[in-house]
Amino acid sequence: MLFLSFFGWSQEIEEGILWDKNKRLTWANFRGKVPPAAVPAATTASGISYTYTANLLHHEVKLDFEVNAYFYPNESWYNPTVCTENTLAHEQLHFDISELFARKMRNRLRRTSFSDNVKAEVREIYQDILKELADYQDQYDWETNFSRNFEKQGEWNQKIAKALEEAKVQ
Repeated sequence: MLFLSFFGWSQEIEEGILWDKNKRLTWANFRGKVPPAAVPAATTASGISYTYTANLLHHEVKLDFEVNAYFYPNESWYNPTVCTENTLAHEQLHFDISELFARKMRNRLRRTSFSDNVKAEVREIYQDILKELADYQDQYDWETNFSRNFEKQGEWNQKIAKALEEAKVQ
């Protein structure tokens, strides 16, 4: 009987706020310094972190994993002279989008049959998800004009709420 175990993680993470459907961001969570000559009104630093263990037994890899979305207060900032509650809602949706992609990653990990090259395979899934996430976040900003297009912002609010509901906590 062959038994191997692997442990992996995504990166060192600063103290972050774990996404929680019952907790919404407040401006007090944005503790970073506004960069000189900053153009945006605010910036949300959020992302996905993962850990996993993989066990190889009888040529089959069993993966146990945890994937979470985090908000990073020290890297997130806002300019209080130009920000509104609408801006805060826009920034919250960036965090919600990170959670949506954390769920997508969980789903991909569940559906994948891994080989003994599990470390590289998990890393590839993570990199693919991060690319999709970055593209999606950019699309969100452009379509909503960084929260200034109220109609599009409302559409995105509904779109992400529906996607999170459909994806449920997996």
